[in-house]
Amino acid sequence: MALAGVVVLSLLAGAAVNYLADVLPHAARGPICLQCGERLSAADYFRWWQPCPHCGRRRWRHGVVLALMAAAGAGLWLSPPKWGFWAVWVVVVYALAVVVMDVEHRLILHSVSSAGALLGLALGAWRHGWAATLLGGVSGAGVMLALFFLGNGYALWKARRAGEPPPEEPALGFGDVTLMGGLGLLLGWPGVWAGLTFAVLLGGAFSVLFLLYGLLRWRRWRLDAYIPYGPFLVLGALAVIWLAK
Repeated sequence: MALAGVVVLSLLAGAAVNYLADVLPHAARGPICLQCGERLSAADYFRWWQPCPHCGRRRWRHGVVLALMAAAGAGLWLSPPKWGFWAVWVVVVYALAVVVMDVEHRLILHSVSSAGALLGLALGAWRHGWAATLLGGVSGAGVMLALFFLGNGYALWKARRAGEPPPEEPALGFGDVTLMGGLGLLLGWPGVWAGLTFAVLLGGAFSVLFLLYGLLRWRRWRLDAYIPYGPFLVLGALAVIWLAK
């Protein structure tokens, strides 16, 4: 396949990511405008650069996703990683869907995690064998499950101590647990630990930058702000795959 074909295929994949991110979190039967919630015709939906006919707002995220997917496809084709073009390309498509949904909706759907687990199981068994793949999945889910109980337990204890109601946003969502289980299958053992390490470092660096931004803009620390963790988990996994020997 020529580079032009890869770019076209990547654009189609980006369009699919946009559609799933617009439809799945709302359990909608068709495309809707995320700004006003009104249903869009197919023609209006795919002309994302034009204003919504109902509210007049544009959907720039569609263009950003298409550009990112086209660039990723071209980059992987020109400089294939150790895992090969197609394997990493599919993982990038999945990772982009996770990032968009978690950033926009603060949600990692079980259907998305299940698809990731199947993908991780297939690619993990191919790359690492069944034993290392399954051990990686159990380890990834187990670590995130422990953090889920510790983080949410601490947040609840802190709220009770201050005489406040329980926090509306969980410190860590259960979707992160299921997501990391699938990524653990993908990375296998002991690669899952490298993926978690990258995720923690990326998440920590972003949190520091976000706190500094909040200090400059609002003149105070925004310690209560919600930061989606799914993007860092998938980026950590991609980093391990890219650096694989």
